[in-house]
Amino acid sequence: MGCENTNAVEASFRFSQLIAKAGKPHTIGEDLILPAAKQIVQVMLGEKAVQPINLVSLSDNTVKRRIDEMADNVLEQLIQSVKESRFYVLQLDESTDVASLANLLAYVRYENGGEIKEEFLFCKPLPTRSTAEAIFHTVNTFIVSNGIDWSKCVGLSTDGARAMLGQHSGVVRRVKAVAPRATSVHCSIHREALATKKMPPDLKTVLDEAVKAVNFIKSRPLDFEWLAKLGYLADIFSHLNGLNLGLQGITVNIFNVQNKVEATIRKLALWAKRVEQSNYDSFENMADFLTTEQSPLPITVSNAVREHLQGLRTQLRAYFPIPDVQYNWIENPFASNSDEALAALSAKEQDSLLDLSCDTALKLIFSQKHLTNFRLHVASEYPDLANRAVRFLMPFQTTYLCETGFSALVGLKTKYRNQLNVEPDLRLKLSSIVPDIKHLVAAMQHQPSH
Repeated sequence: MGCENTNAVEASFRFSQLIAKAGKPHTIGEDLILPAAKQIVQVMLGEKAVQPINLVSLSDNTVKRRIDEMADNVLEQLIQSVKESRFYVLQLDESTDVASLANLLAYVRYENGGEIKEEFLFCKPLPTRSTAEAIFHTVNTFIVSNGIDWSKCVGLSTDGARAMLGQHSGVVRRVKAVAPRATSVHCSIHREALATKKMPPDLKTVLDEAVKAVNFIKSRPLDFEWLAKLGYLADIFSHLNGLNLGLQGITVNIFNVQNKVEATIRKLALWAKRVEQSNYDSFENMADFLTTEQSPLPITVSNAVREHLQGLRTQLRAYFPIPDVQYNWIENPFASNSDEALAALSAKEQDSLLDLSCDTALKLIFSQKHLTNFRLHVASEYPDLANRAVRFLMPFQTTYLCETGFSALVGLKTKYRNQLNVEPDLRLKLSSIVPDIKHLVAAMQHQPSH
């Protein structure tokens, strides 16, 4: 293949990669990108410079083929990295697309190069009724067919649906049968949503009415108490949305979740006490409304607010129990650890923890690295402690990545492209792994489209 043709094939790959990353239809290459490139080159460099661009193939079929090849290359790199990792964890979630088809999304977290990486693993279709058996079969087929060792799986995070968490035949139970060391995590964001559902009936009525429509709110003869309650609801849900956002993002571990939820639980108790003292500084909208109206908060509203705050605190505690102190040494090995925490460790692990905690050089590194990456850093010197800590820290705490993946899926699989096999496009769009385009070009012959 001549130099010009080789460059044209590489350009075709790189254009196709951009199309997939942007989530655009494959036809955009031939319909827009190539004509635009020719016009830009013609204007900037002259007619002669346009000729080589004619060698670049960006037909619908070519773009699809290029994306498939790059996606396969990315998958190969990912599978190899997961195989080489000592441990890995999975995140699963399911959703229905525009064609009313069920899809299972999976992400994987693994160690690579002394750091924890998170990557899109797959998107597979499911039967209309997504049973636990069908979901596990899909996951198991992927894991086994790609030669990944189930015994290295130490965590599975799900949204808590019955098919996932069913006591006798759920996906989690089936995974644990083939991966005994895997721990199950019910998405923290879903648990927060469940914990915040309950509220006093009069507050619930206000919320339901407010959600219906802005026009209804404007046309309704609103009284003072109703508006005060609405101001409170806006404030408390603003606080809860802040908690929700704090639980999202990559590299979130169990301590991040515990610390943020624990802070919220303590603040709820404080806020309830403030309301009892007629202090509404924690609720900006309600406080502003009361100041504007120059009127005190009615006792009935005050009671409803305190009841709601106390109920929220109780519900959050039910879904997020008090953190177990036996894992404190994992969060901070340089802090003093209680006898209860040390009792969970073997004599050898206790000695290793003492050695580690007195290492001032490692203490500096601890302050600079992500918690899980620090454990990977000390794995060679303290393997038993590190492995135990990494297995505890690795599991996803939310299904946040799957949710963002479904958003990308909705953008790709529109009503005009509802038959599209989205997995290759999704892989290139969502993965941080770079396809080895040079290798792909070298392994093929250029075939221009007609």
